[in-house]
Amino acid sequence: MYEPQEVAFPSAVAVLPGPSLDESHAYSQLALAGVRRGSGASPAARMARVFIYGTLKRGQPNHKVLLDGANGRAAFQGRGRTVEPYPLVIAGEHNIPWLLNLPGQGRRVAGEIYVVDEQMLSFLDEFEGCPDMYQRTPVRVTVLEWEGRQGTPEEMPATDGTLQCFVYSTASYAPEWVRLPHHDSYDSRGEHGLPYNPRENR
Repeated sequence: MYEPQEVAFPSAVAVLPGPSLDESHAYSQLALAGVRRGSGASPAARMARVFIYGTLKRGQPNHKVLLDGANGRAAFQGRGRTVEPYPLVIAGEHNIPWLLNLPGQGRRVAGEIYVVDEQMLSFLDEFEGCPDMYQRTPVRVTVLEWEGRQGTPEEMPATDGTLQCFVYSTASYAPEWVRLPHHDSYDSRGEHGLPYNPRENR
């Protein structure tokens, strides 16, 4: 198991081991405990990176929750694409985008990279129905555009241009979802013709 690293606030990254779904919750807690500003850091100083691929992206129906300070703090750092392919499908009566936790299948998925505080991470867990609907798991992302802090090595993409992030994927899906069209980038208003139905309209 990799040891969490101490990095400077505010652009800390949770450094996690491989994508084991069963151990992801434990890794999350270790990462949050290890990413801090000094030895006496408060929870507000603990930060983690999250890869956003669906309705939380800029210009998408739920992006507003990332901008609401009452939910915590989220800062955009750049855009990227998963190193491994995954099936990104649109399914269910509300046309929800789902990243199926099947690395090696599907397509390399594009999304946005954010650094969030512990309050926002907790909010996102609840918002995404974690762990029942989605599970927060580690994923490696190739950085395509970077607007994050130019600081210490821990704050920057690795020399190969990748970062380790959390992502909300799911292992709780109907078997037929695997056969749905796989997308490499999500837009609620895309040519797929399956606009997302916001929660306030349900």
